[in-house]
Amino acid sequence: MRSFTRRTARKFALAGAATATGLLLTACGSDDGASGMDHSGTSASATTSTAAPSATPSGPSSSGTPAFGDFNDADVMFAQMMIPHHEQALEMAGLAAGRAEDPEVRKLVAAIERAQDPEIQKMKAWLKGWGRPESAGHGSGGHGSGGHGMAGMMSEQDMEDLAALKGRAFDRKFAELMIAHHDGAVAMAKDEQNNGRNATAKALADDVVRTQSAEVAALKKILDRL
Repeated sequence: MRSFTRRTARKFALAGAATATGLLLTACGSDDGASGMDHSGTSASATTSTAAPSATPSGPSSSGTPAFGDFNDADVMFAQMMIPHHEQALEMAGLAAGRAEDPEVRKLVAAIERAQDPEIQKMKAWLKGWGRPESAGHGSGGHGSGGHGMAGMMSEQDMEDLAALKGRAFDRKFAELMIAHHDGAVAMAKDEQNNGRNATAKALADDVVRTQSAEVAALKKILDRL
């Protein structure tokens, strides 16, 4: 009887120990699981923070490059010189009102006004986008500037002489002066074709060479019959 009681007591003791051990292991497992979840959460948060993209803006303003392309000093000089050159051509064309007689001269005057004012606005926009001044010290482009450094620019006296004429005399003088003026523009445009980098500026230079060379040919024909 005592032996049976001892065996029974030992069985209960072993069972109790096993139960306690199981509970201890379960508790440890729960702690590890909770700890693992916490680490996982912390790691995910850190990863998200590290992977977040920079708020630095991109595009033309951050790169410093104008939206219409790269450029060099030749492009800048082309625009700075061609603006006053075109402005003087428009001033010459403006004198034709009430003075020009030949219909072909009037037709060329209209073509000059139609083409060159928009080109001036384009070149001013380039220089603004490039962060460069409109003038490089070559004068404002008016007849009083003397056209320093710009081939074909008229002197103040040239402009006064032209303004003093009317009819056939005006037509002839206008053709003579505009041929020289256009030749200067074509020379500057060819320099841009050879040395410029900006595709838009070079395209305008191509237009200047093509259109003004054709106008020079037309003006020479006018002179031949006047």
